[in-house]
Amino acid sequence: MTHFSSVVALQNIAELQDLVADLAIFEQKLVRFRQRLNLNVEQYQADHISLRCHDISVAERWRKGFLQCGSLMSESMINGRPICLFDLEHPITVLNWQIDCVELPYPGKKTYLHQGWEHVELVLPVAPEMLLAEARALLPQPLPAGFSVKESQPKGEQERLPNPTLAITDGEITVKCHPFTLRDIVKSEH
Repeated sequence: MTHFSSVVALQNIAELQDLVADLAIFEQKLVRFRQRLNLNVEQYQADHISLRCHDISVAERWRKGFLQCGSLMSESMINGRPICLFDLEHPITVLNWQIDCVELPYPGKKTYLHQGWEHVELVLPVAPEMLLAEARALLPQPLPAGFSVKESQPKGEQERLPNPTLAITDGEITVKCHPFTLRDIVKSEH
């Protein structure tokens, strides 16, 4: 499953050991998620992988760790909390994707059963106004029990690109679809 050669950089960082262990578990959940939805997403680029946590000390520890294996690409206030984007020196391999961007949302008001990897975001190369229809077309109708879909338009303070999002979740992990990469979104801010 997980190709550990690609997580060597993470494995060498004390602050990220819980995430190294959690990556294989996340990948197994993603395989089951994909199978249950009969979801064919390998053709799309995985733009980034995201974490979730409810403990500020965990977020600070992860931040310190990611700064040892990458650089802070962006830090924006979204929905009242900082969201950090890290550009990794060595990509993380998840399924057949090489992912070189990690999103670290700082804790909000929610408490989670699990602090660790939470979602992968894919780029569907379509016009923003077509994103929701294209993403929905990938999903079975009706959805299997336990799955739900959420549409949103997240926006950072300086973002200029429309960023419609379709998220599908089983309550444990999530796959999100966007029309642009986070790097494109960050560039639009400047």
